Amino acid sequence: MKKQHPVVERACEHLAALGSVESRTQFGGYSLAVEKVVFALINDDALYLRASEALRAYAAKQPMQPLVFRKRGTSVNLNYYRVDDALWNDARQLLALSAASLSTARQESQKRELTSRLKDLPNLSLRMELMLQEAGVKTVRHLLELGAKQCWLKLRAINQHVGLKTLLALEGAIEGRHEAALPKAVRAELNEWYQQTLKQTAS
Repeated sequence: MKKQHPVVERACEHLAALGSVESRTQFGGYSLAVEKVVFALINDDALYLRASEALRAYAAKQPMQPLVFRKRGTSVNLNYYRVDDALWNDARQLLALSAASLSTARQESQKRELTSRLKDLPNLSLRMELMLQEAGVKTVRHLLELGAKQCWLKLRAINQHVGLKTLLALEGAIEGRHEAALPKAVRAELNEWYQQTLKQTAS
């Protein structure tokens, strides 16, 4: 059995009360989710919790370091904040803040799912909506569940002309932002996956 990353393992142990915490590799690190709702990220061996009202109140008293990516030479702060040693050592507080992060993430996910049409998401036109439906992705929920990569593969299976821009557009739609606003690290990871996928299909 493949051994888990130590920070992933530690987080899963501390946060088991939230439910079945699942991890997957994402953008050079890991994401943590319960029932496919991502509420935390692990980057450079550090745990970051998604912002919530409870987390902001805690950070007002105990400053927390935001997760930062570099974008075109400038720093972009993401909506996640680092768990320091003091918070790791306060198991009850860590669990409470993680629960608040999960609750906030669920609310945001439900809001996105209420969007009635795929074309109403950022980056997705009516033409893209029709292509996704032809590929079997008929709802916003299905798009969110599959993720950008799997949706792109489905599109590629019916249209060999879809490229990197479509992959980035799908990721942006899922994250609720224009594809040009995706963090540099996200774009780089997707580009690497795209290039590797093209090589595999060509061989």
